[in-house]
Amino acid sequence: MDKSTRYKIFNDPIHGFITVPKGTVLKLIDHPYVQRLRRIRQLGLGYLVFPAAEHSRFSHAIGALELGQRVLNNLREKDTTISEKEFEGTIIALLLHDVGHGPLSHTLEHSLIKNFNHEMMSLAIMKELNKQLDGALDTAIEIFTDQYPKKFLHQLVSSQLDLDRLDYLRRDSFFTGVSEGTVGINRILKTMRVFNGNIVIEKKGIYAIENYIIARRLMYMQVYLHKTVLSADILIRHIFNRVTELIKDGKNIPFPSRNLEYFLKEAPSAKKSISRKTIDLYTSLDDYDIYQNIKAWKDCTDPILADLSTRFLNRTLFRTTFLDREPNSEFRQKVHEKTKKVLKKLGISGTDDELSYYYSFERIHSEAYKYKNESIWILENEKAIEFSKAADTRNIIALTEPVVRHYCVHLKDITI
Repeated sequence: MDKSTRYKIFNDPIHGFITVPKGTVLKLIDHPYVQRLRRIRQLGLGYLVFPAAEHSRFSHAIGALELGQRVLNNLREKDTTISEKEFEGTIIALLLHDVGHGPLSHTLEHSLIKNFNHEMMSLAIMKELNKQLDGALDTAIEIFTDQYPKKFLHQLVSSQLDLDRLDYLRRDSFFTGVSEGTVGINRILKTMRVFNGNIVIEKKGIYAIENYIIARRLMYMQVYLHKTVLSADILIRHIFNRVTELIKDGKNIPFPSRNLEYFLKEAPSAKKSISRKTIDLYTSLDDYDIYQNIKAWKDCTDPILADLSTRFLNRTLFRTTFLDREPNSEFRQKVHEKTKKVLKKLGISGTDDELSYYYSFERIHSEAYKYKNESIWILENEKAIEFSKAADTRNIIALTEPVVRHYCVHLKDITI
């Protein structure tokens, strides 16, 4: 067989040409569950702020797979024993780590299924794929769930210095144009080693790690928690909350996407397990289902749902105001009264609960590096030293402290 027929090549703007071996990995890439990720934006509603942030979960999955191939080959060169089964299992786990994401990525993660996060769905989908492929994902599932004896393989998939984060920081930085998120990926990968069964970074890579932590902090502040992204997230959640409330009241709501209708009407829960029906319907959903329904809801007879949907489609978003402290009851009531007056002028009235669709009090919590729990280890003189205690990095501790901010999302017509 000609060697060129054994591989498929993806041309990626971040990592260049990505070579994927034909076989199980390529079968998974071609599977509808994974192809669906092409129709889910990596940054959810981030494109409303950063016009070029249209990249998909699929490109991120391929990117994480590629970083896995690179680092595993590097570790082999440093005399770390990694079998072909372990190699394939790790890159499959990386490929599928986000396959459980729903429409708009994190935005609606808790709106479609109760007691749920996307990692639970990723595992459920991996188990279903494993059945379809006669156990070919056994090792990948063990690595993904941290049940595999070689713990460093799981650390490449999920840790404070995993390949998921390395790819999305570089990728999101590129497509948003926020250069502060640029990370020296190759330097980090080249300085990774396995020491006492764990991933460590050789001393010469310490400044690349410092840059990585700073980049995470800056990307969260400038991109992931951008004030306009926060307001767009709240708006679309309020749209779905309104739909759910109308359904409870027995109102007739149009649903062009029948699969989305199931999740809002049946309110499935993942508390015990995720059913095959839920998996099938969930993996049929993508960003287009959300937009299709919101376009229908803008013409709904319910004035609040129609108004919220129109605001989203026309990007007439709410405003986000960051607060110095947690708002007290007096402040909250003041925002409510101001909102009521503005909506009255717009011809929109309702109960206090209905008016609350037009404002929200929220709190964000961000940590670039949780050095008190999981740690990044620096290898110095054949000893593993926790990163924040390593030489020349004491100034990084200030950047690793948690950031907690309270904010209010409200109509632009009011000042607070």
